[in-house]
Amino acid sequence: MIIQRPQLEQSELTKYIPPKGEYETFRDVEHYKVKLKEWGLSSAREAKKEFWYKDRNYQRMVTIKGYETYGNALDINTLVIEFQDGNLTCIHPAYLKEMQQSSFGKESLLTFDEKETTAPELVALDESEPITAEVISEPAEKPAKKEAAKAPKAKEPKPKKEKAPKLEHPVDKVHFTASVKQFALVYNPFNEENDEVVVLENVQVVQEENPLEIGLAWCSHSKTLKKFELVIGDSLEFDGKVAAKKLGKGKEVSEEFLVDVPVLYKINNPSKIVKK
Repeated sequence: MIIQRPQLEQSELTKYIPPKGEYETFRDVEHYKVKLKEWGLSSAREAKKEFWYKDRNYQRMVTIKGYETYGNALDINTLVIEFQDGNLTCIHPAYLKEMQQSSFGKESLLTFDEKETTAPELVALDESEPITAEVISEPAEKPAKKEAAKAPKAKEPKPKKEKAPKLEHPVDKVHFTASVKQFALVYNPFNEENDEVVVLENVQVVQEENPLEIGLAWCSHSKTLKKFELVIGDSLEFDGKVAAKKLGKGKEVSEEFLVDVPVLYKINNPSKIVKK
């Protein structure tokens, strides 16, 4: 009889996402400790060597072999981890961090009792028809005039707010004009810090015929943008891509770094920037 230990790898149960090519490895133990602390995986003097990789039905011990970098500033990482059978897969640091928690993967313990608290005799009423109330009078010492029960007026349904039509933004890289509205801070849960961003207004996609109005958008305050020493009101031209991604809020920041209106679009990979 074959006995399988739950902490050992069973390759047929795991879906691997191997790295696409070469990836960064650790220069030495100190470099490994610094990166673990940056990812929030370990801050102890003795750097943790093994981590749990969990799924709904099993958990495995893995080691971190290296990492991939991406993003405009090459400051975003994806970990490359190795299973006990030698297979490699990629995973985000924050996701691996969640897997170390004992509560990871457990379903919410909801009972049916909470769903059955509604009394069976209560029936939903159609608001489109008037509701009549039957009045039962109790016997009194002196006869009183009976008043007909007045039916309450039917509630008129509130008009539904029409949603703004979804912007059909271009997928490919295009040319933009915009101006700097303000600078803001956005909380990044992956490194547990606030990231600097630039909020743009009057954003337009330059086209041969009519320009496409984007309105408000935001982008990372990257090293490239910082070279231009932007101030509020600066006009810009640049190439880039636009994506539907709402701007979040900073954590414990002053009001000057908070945006008081929703910003629904993000500019990715701005290049060929011209400051006017």
